[in-house]
Amino acid sequence: MRRCALLVCLMRRCALLVCLMCIPALSAAARPPSEAAPAAAQENRAAAPGTETGNTKSLLPLPDMSKFGAAAEVVRDKCLICHTGGYDLDFYAAQPGLRQIVERDYRGGLRALDLGQELRESGLPIGEAALAKIEWTMLRGTMPPAVFVAAQRGSGITREQRRAVLNRIRDVRAASYAAGTASRDRSSEPVQPLPDALPHDAAKAALGEKLFFDKRLSLDDSIACASCHMFDKGGADGRRFSEGVGGLLGNANAPTVFNAAFNIRQFWDGRASDLQEQAAAPPFNPVEMASENWDSIIEKLVKDKPPADEFLSVYPAAGDKGGWTGENITDALAHYEMTLVTPDCRFDLWLKGDDGALSEQETAGYRRFKDYRCASCHVGKTLGGQSFEYMDLKRDYFADRGGSLPSDEGLKAFTGKDEDLHKFKVPNLRNIELTAPYLHDGTVETLDEAVGIMGRYLSGIGVPPADRTLIVAFLRTLTGKFQGKAVQGDVVPR
Repeated sequence: MRRCALLVCLMRRCALLVCLMCIPALSAAARPPSEAAPAAAQENRAAAPGTETGNTKSLLPLPDMSKFGAAAEVVRDKCLICHTGGYDLDFYAAQPGLRQIVERDYRGGLRALDLGQELRESGLPIGEAALAKIEWTMLRGTMPPAVFVAAQRGSGITREQRRAVLNRIRDVRAASYAAGTASRDRSSEPVQPLPDALPHDAAKAALGEKLFFDKRLSLDDSIACASCHMFDKGGADGRRFSEGVGGLLGNANAPTVFNAAFNIRQFWDGRASDLQEQAAAPPFNPVEMASENWDSIIEKLVKDKPPADEFLSVYPAAGDKGGWTGENITDALAHYEMTLVTPDCRFDLWLKGDDGALSEQETAGYRRFKDYRCASCHVGKTLGGQSFEYMDLKRDYFADRGGSLPSDEGLKAFTGKDEDLHKFKVPNLRNIELTAPYLHDGTVETLDEAVGIMGRYLSGIGVPPADRTLIVAFLRTLTGKFQGKAVQGDVVPR
């Protein structure tokens, strides 16, 4: 009886909430956020669908939903109200207790998936992480939530609508993200095989390789790029925090340099837009290479005649951008990093159609990997690097961990936006068994622990030991090859 009474109470609350949230009608017009709207809505708003002042109502066009194709109507009518900013809900704000309830639910929807970002990026396809998140809910029928559907007639998604959404996901993946090497029956998986190589300028890459290992980029000639990104440690360094000039330590774990070219942005906080911008940061970071400026670095490099002559043959001293410049040094480094691709792991072979490449336990681990929503963020060719996600999405990781680090701000450190606090670029999982310790803070020593933490704080699902074992078995199939040989490193123990 108590359970039934509780269910009735929840149904009533949800009926009221759905009624209030759906009145503005995405099919007609909603108002832009006001001061009374949830803060998350104000900070994340998309183009406002409409405005309303006093007795005057001015309608503006709804957001351009064309990238969603045949699924546009479903996404617009069933998803946007909770998963994008820009809709004014201020009419409920004066109701005792109701504002707090709606703000919490609204904020949770935006944190889990901000479709407003997809609408703002009108010239790009739907992001891989967004596709995977929507797919997970469609396949399992979890959205809209069951209590909402039960409380509000017409709020559910029909079988035909669900099929339209899943077909759109398949089409976008095929057109924008497919590697073209996966077998037909695995071509629409949320992850794809790595290509054998990426386009690059071979002469620039050869020069960049020399610079990658050159310690003269640091103040006292003691630290090179390769000092923190070691090829015998999976492209990382095996430390919680890397050691820079004078023994100073950073405050974020160094990610692997292998396959970094596939990331949408670089660094945990996304402060670099590409490999070249990333390469320009460590030489002048006071706790890394600590150099003063490019002139001081170049002054040392030009003294070594053979490499200096090679540099000028690749970047002739003609025009404003020729010769020895920081821009050309980082350009060469970026071209070299484009070569650091590690294809042909056993999972790649399985994706390409080799059923014998994985054991039964490992394929079961991949299924669990998807079941627990891991593949909703760890997507694409590198199983990560394609989105920024909250480390405290379901529970407060930082309070539970204790203490604080400057790197805990995450994306907020770059954007300055409060809503980006504790949001981090999803790490890629290629060669993951070789790159411990894990997380931005380097506090996790084993894959089993990492899987458990991701389940609790990101998915909101406890992962029992048996399933963690399966997922870890799958993760160990992601070690690929570099220049035809298995990537080297210390295999993390269970």
